[in-house]
Order: sequence, then structure tokens, then C-alpha cells
Amino acid sequence: MTTPQDPTPAEETHLPYGTPDTPRIAVRGEARLEVDPEIAHLGITVSARGTDRRTALGDLTRRNNQVLDLLKSYGEAVEKIETGTFTITPQLAEKGRHERIRAYHGRVRVTATLIDFTALGELATRLAELELTRVDGPWWSLRPDSPAHGEARRQAVREAVQRAREYAAALGAQLTAVVELADTGAENPAPMGMPARPAGRARSGYAGAAPDPAPALDLEPQRQTLYAHVNARFTMTRPAL
Repeated sequence: MTTPQDPTPAEETHLPYGTPDTPRIAVRGEARLEVDPEIAHLGITVSARGTDRRTALGDLTRRNNQVLDLLKSYGEAVEKIETGTFTITPQLAEKGRHERIRAYHGRVRVTATLIDFTALGELATRLAELELTRVDGPWWSLRPDSPAHGEARRQAVREAVQRAREYAAALGAQLTAVVELADTGAENPAPMGMPARPAGRARSGYAGAAPDPAPALDLEPQRQTLYAHVNARFTMTRPAL
């Protein structure tokens, strides 16, 4: 039978808890930051329907080109144009023993990313006036590398240090060193590209719309809320109990 050995001095320094002479403090730092958005996204869905496949594809191609030409006409205000899904679906007749195709439905999904918010309302209105075109959004967000993310994390660290100092001061002690700093995540509750709370929505446009252009929508940017959390452990001097 063997008896447990006392830990060596080197092992004692790696214990997950403090000692009476070198106590440890574990705290959580949090930060909440509200900032203006940097980009806005519009979702555009172009539709077409025809009694034969070629007619549906022809109308869909024409309407898709109208959307792309309009987006490109805004130059640098539109930072990115991305085509998502394309579908062409046959619609079968409801009655009859045979598989008889009644019509074809086609759709193209386009996403536009804008950096100039002054052009956003006008562009959304002009897109909504296009034939069989649906507009969703805008969805506001920050860039993944936005400096605001770093500022939120720095605020969380400063809050953790301040909280640890207050705990140490309550015991008549002072902080001596940081032992561990664990990032538990800094995230936007409304990630880029995910519908949060659209500030406005432009309705679909159909043939026969009024020839006079509709007034531009007044779309106010939605401020973004960032959260940052960090876990920190410090050592402090011997408390004066």
C-alpha cells in the first residue's frame, strides 16, 4: 500500500485554486454597446409564370436583368450583388389521369448589400415598382471586422478588472496578477444576413403600376447592439481580515 505524496512546490503553483497567501478572484466582465449599422441588405425575388417553359424563362431572364441593371446603376452605393437560388417549377393540372402541365413558375433570388444609406429608400422603391418583383428588408448589420467588436471586448475586460479590484478592496487587498482570461464570445444578436426586425418593406411590383415614380421610402438605420463577455481570474495580496 502506497501513501499519497505531498505536492511539490512546482505542482502547488498550478493548483486551480488560490492559497491563503495568494488568493484568487474569479469574475465575469460584460459589455453592451450600441452603434450605428455599417451595411444594409435587400432581398429581391423576381418571378415569372408562363404556359410553356420557354415563355417563363424568357420573362424571368428579362426581369432579372432589369433588377441587375438597376442595382448596378447605383455604382459604389451598392457594394455587392449576389444571386442566390433559381427555380423553375412545372405546375400540374389539378384534374385528369395524366400528368398534364398547366404552367411554369420561375423565381430568382438576388441579395444586394448597400453602404450608402441615402440611396437605400429610393432604390427599394424603384425595385418594388418592377414587374413581379418582391423586395424584403432592409436588414442592418455590422461588418465582421468592424472596430466596434473590438471595443466591446475591451470594455468587457475593463469591467472584469474593475469588478475584481472592488472585490479585493472589500477584503483590504490589492490585485497582483492576471491568471486567466477566457473569451466567452462577443456576438451581434442580429447576425448579418439574418432577418432581425426589418425597418421597412417594399411591396411587390406588378404590371399596370402607376407611370409616375413613387416617392422614395424614408428608411431610418436600426442601431446594432453588441454584447461581449469574458471570464477572468486574478491573484491578490493576503486579505486584511
